[in-house]
Amino acid sequence: MNKKIVLTLLAVCTALSGVFGQVDSQWRGPARDGVYPGEKLLKKWPASGPDLIWSADGMGEGFSSPAVTADRIYVTGMVASTGWLYALDLNGNLIWKKEYGPEWTGQYPGARTAPTVAGDRIYLMSGQGAVFCFNKNGGIVWSVDTFTLYGAKNIQWGKTESLLVDGDRVYVTPGAPDVFVAALDRFTGKTVLTVKGNGDASAYTSPVIVRHNGRRLLLTMSAKSFVGIDPDKGIFLWSHPHETSYDVNANTPLYEDGMVFTVSGYGTGGQMFRITPDGTGIDLVWRQRELDSQFGASVLVNGYIYGSGHNSRYWHCLDWKTGDVQFSDNAAGRKGNIIYADGMLYCYSERGDMALVNPNPKKFDVVSQISITMGTGQHWAHPVIRDGRLYVRHGDVLMVYAIGR
Repeated sequence: MNKKIVLTLLAVCTALSGVFGQVDSQWRGPARDGVYPGEKLLKKWPASGPDLIWSADGMGEGFSSPAVTADRIYVTGMVASTGWLYALDLNGNLIWKKEYGPEWTGQYPGARTAPTVAGDRIYLMSGQGAVFCFNKNGGIVWSVDTFTLYGAKNIQWGKTESLLVDGDRVYVTPGAPDVFVAALDRFTGKTVLTVKGNGDASAYTSPVIVRHNGRRLLLTMSAKSFVGIDPDKGIFLWSHPHETSYDVNANTPLYEDGMVFTVSGYGTGGQMFRITPDGTGIDLVWRQRELDSQFGASVLVNGYIYGSGHNSRYWHCLDWKTGDVQFSDNAAGRKGNIIYADGMLYCYSERGDMALVNPNPKKFDVVSQISITMGTGQHWAHPVIRDGRLYVRHGDVLMVYAIGR
């Protein structure tokens, strides 16, 4: 192949990458599994805790995680029943703020979903089922009311889905009778395809797309099931019962090497499934009830699952292959959410404890710990790590800690 052809192909590939866009920030890291790769972080914090670089208040009511890019931070919040998207620079200075309409004012009021950033566009879903696309200057490019368009209804505690951007599509889960999942053109908001599903409503879950034996699968939870969809053809492939109190199936499924772990609270616990080689079916491998995370999620590290319980209010470790409990420990605030980066777990409890934990399947090995005292409301927002910084949102305050080495 001559040099001119190679350069032409490179130019085409570059152009296509600009069209389809790079996902710069999304829910729970680049693979939506709570893992933040490529970081070089402290293995132990000073006795006083990591340095607080800055904090910003006035973020409004909410539990949504910030979206952090190379030069900006985006976070949602509610002020007087209205949802706002805030754009800050990396020093915590407000660049702009833009209202996007009614937010969730029912029980546990506030913004719920983390923005997803792809190229020069920011995507979010309100607790009232409206999907928005913003540009980097704060302008609304398009919006879609999924209740009106698809005949969907809200769920008990409001929509909490952090939107999935894949290529030139945005996937959303209306949970309507005829439209369980829809794909929208991410540049125009027009419906590209819809998937009917099995009749279940949506269930607070943010979906994930994985590659299984060369086939792409969209994995998510409905109100009463674990669901698999072909996202390219819009085919509903399978579902398996996963029922819990109040239909709260809020955690994104964890996938590795053909195996998928799903987990919910209220004593439901977790189930491990094996996906058939062609992706058209699943088989149950094991189930357990000790690790019953309500919405704190879990992470997979070196063959072990780490997370916290809801009814079983401990931090737990399970063997990925067997589901056997390796430990249950009530240190560091008992229950909360969890992420992983550079060989360490970050466990943020609902009591405001932030613990740096060595992932040891033999014990809950807390190395360092601080208390998050600024902010308001419940400690429910999942932390974010990027470029040696730990971002913690607690109600109307966003805090940034230096954890790099």
